[in-house]
Amino acid sequence: PLMEALNHRRSSRSFVGKEFSPQMLSNLLWAAFGYNRADKRTAPSALNKQSIEIYVATPHGIYLYAPKQNELQLKVKGDYRKQTGIQPFVGTAYMELIYISKTIPVNTEMLYADCGFIAQNVYLFCASEKLGTVVRGSVPKEELVKILGLSNKNQILLCQTVGYNKN
Repeated sequence: PLMEALNHRRSSRSFVGKEFSPQMLSNLLWAAFGYNRADKRTAPSALNKQSIEIYVATPHGIYLYAPKQNELQLKVKGDYRKQTGIQPFVGTAYMELIYISKTIPVNTEMLYADCGFIAQNVYLFCASEKLGTVVRGSVPKEELVKILGLSNKNQILLCQTVGYNKN
């Protein structure tokens, strides 16, 4: 129930690298920003621009979440989880979510608001499934841009660590 999830919502910084089942991963990404109606998503988006993409860094590679198909598309092979942040716990959880804008918007405040909605959906999903998560703004953006081969139209906004809690 929502009230229970809100009660258990918290930030975590102590993880184990236990892998998610495909169904858990699918459910988490759908909850984050999947399609729940023909042209609408689980998180609101200013002017319905839907300009945020979610990249998922796991021990196997970095994937782009394709919400229409509710699947992951491999972008880069290898374990780049540690390159998504500077804190000591980064890379210890099963995955790191990377929130990226598809275009440089006129109103960046709304872009960050949209990103916050998505991150909160992840927080609530994690609370409901007894997973840990924390949003991070300390991100080596230039390094990630190179790893992902992003264009100058893209902007890395935030990252979010997601995994099983250590304790």
